[in-house]
Amino acid sequence: MQLLVSVANATEARHAVEGGADLIDAKDPSAGALGAVSLDTLREIGDAVSGRRVVSAALGDAAEEEGIERASSDYGRMGIGFVKVGFAGITDISRVERLLASAVRGVRPSGLQQCGVVAVAYADTGGTTSVDPSALVDIAARTGASGILLDTAQKDGPGLLNLLSPTALERWVAMAHRAGLTVALAGKLTAEDLPIISETGADIVGVRGAACEGVRSSRVTEVKVRRLTESLQRLGTPRGALGAPLGS
Repeated sequence: MQLLVSVANATEARHAVEGGADLIDAKDPSAGALGAVSLDTLREIGDAVSGRRVVSAALGDAAEEEGIERASSDYGRMGIGFVKVGFAGITDISRVERLLASAVRGVRPSGLQQCGVVAVAYADTGGTTSVDPSALVDIAARTGASGILLDTAQKDGPGLLNLLSPTALERWVAMAHRAGLTVALAGKLTAEDLPIISETGADIVGVRGAACEGVRSSRVTEVKVRRLTESLQRLGTPRGALGAPLGS
């Protein structure tokens, strides 16, 4: 299982790399679960990582097709590995499918360096104010997304493991793997949660607050990231390359 650390700037990106994170995720934590950094900040993060890790970028929650296609194209052209797109406030499956298909189109124009799209489901809103996580698996597979993330939309609410049992998460991960998707889990996860998340079979575990010196809005530190990577190493889980479910 790989460790993804969300960073807000180049300094945090350097700390995450030095701490041993596998994936560096550009995100503005002050703007919600999927707050997008500016293109200039993403460029600075990319320069700080300097090809040593895969970089991803949150694009926020999609609202209209043209806008999310343009955003995925603009961010994808920065040479990153994948973009993440959510659908908060939308329960219409056909609309979510159109939006996700638009994001996938955005990263596939001729000559664009390969960049994947990760669809983001929310464990704390699914089925009521956003599409159900299981339904999003099918949509992601149909539209050509490369992965799916199950996260929490409300960062001041309960964490992922307070919303879904390990058994439920394991079933969801297995379903997404059968659909050919790389699978990530996040949502107020801590170092103590890593053994449970590892047992679900997820390919990636994503953190922000657990890598910060204090709360989620404070800064990512090398020390906190290193503690997380050492915890994963003690678990002895494979830490393979992004792009396909481990063991597939």
